[in-house]
Amino acid sequence: MMLGRRSYNAFIIMCIKLIFLVAAASLAQGDNDGYICSRATYYGSPDCIGNPYGACGYGEYGRTVYNGEVSGVSRLYKNGSGCGACYQVRCKIPTHCSEEGTKIVVTDYGEGHETDFILSARAYSNLALPNLAPQLLAYGVIDVEYKRVPCTYASNLVIKVHHHSHFPTYFAILPIYQAGTYDITDVQLWLEYCKEWRGMRRVYGTVWDMENPPIGMPINMRFQLVSDGAANANANANANANADVKWLQIANVIPTDWKAGVAYDTGFQL
Repeated sequence: MMLGRRSYNAFIIMCIKLIFLVAAASLAQGDNDGYICSRATYYGSPDCIGNPYGACGYGEYGRTVYNGEVSGVSRLYKNGSGCGACYQVRCKIPTHCSEEGTKIVVTDYGEGHETDFILSARAYSNLALPNLAPQLLAYGVIDVEYKRVPCTYASNLVIKVHHHSHFPTYFAILPIYQAGTYDITDVQLWLEYCKEWRGMRRVYGTVWDMENPPIGMPINMRFQLVSDGAANANANANANANADVKWLQIANVIPTDWKAGVAYDTGFQL
């Protein structure tokens, strides 16, 4: 009888330990629903939306995309391939924060106060419950949870020829309206005269360039797309081990007589 009671007690203790382990793992993973714990702050701007001079190189698009609900990031910047990624972010002050939070797109690099996100004031305010944005803004830095989510746009993927391009000798581009959960990690042009794909150089952020691009014919391009599904990819060097990698090849996406500053619709959505 005594052995049975000891075994029962040991079983109860083991169950209690298991419950604590599961609870700890759940907290570490943001309530076990794909969210990751972090911190966020915000930056000031005259109109509370984005920065047209952000490190992703988006210009005015980076100021107004997603109605100005944008963010600078640090670890998630990923040398520029994190530009254009979307995240669902929610804060963790029950008396001030809405349950769903808000969806933001990465348009800049920024770090400070051990945060992963430096949000536009509009995005930060939209984390709050109705009428509580001023109180949330007063905190300055808050605990948040985030996860990677698909970007959704009414537009197809668009390739904008950078305004510093010079026809026909210098060709620079930036992809915009980048839907889904894919990062663009490589861009290549088809060189007909030597029958090969040649990589463009990532200048910074999402800006790619090539000197002496193909001339006399429309430009064929292909994009290397990387997604890890949950794609929280999160500054973890091992995350790419399980990444889904594919190429999107688009024929004649840029016309023969392309012009600096003009945006060209690819006809594809990621």
